[in-house]
Amino acid sequence: MIIKAGTFSVALAALMISAAQAQVTIDVSKITCEQFRNYAITDPSNIATWLSGYYNGRRNNTIIEAQGFKHNLERLKDYCITNRTVTVMQAIEATLGNENSGK
Repeated sequence: MIIKAGTFSVALAALMISAAQAQVTIDVSKITCEQFRNYAITDPSNIATWLSGYYNGRRNNTIIEAQGFKHNLERLKDYCITNRTVTVMQAIEATLGNENSGK
């Protein structure tokens, strides 16, 4: 009886852990500058990295300049300070224009 209760407890704990690790999907096009700056979704660098890959993928560009990426990230963060309700993708268009975070 004790072994069965222990096995049940372990199985229950495993189910609870897997439920706690459920994936969450995020529509990146809806992330606002306020959410971006305040780490509401994740670290802004993670979002910027994903967006850089997205825009570079659209242009079939496989080369990323690390210093350019950092510079563009700072420009984006600065823009978002005073434009909190704008989406990050709109902020990219406003700050980087045709560059589209390509570096």
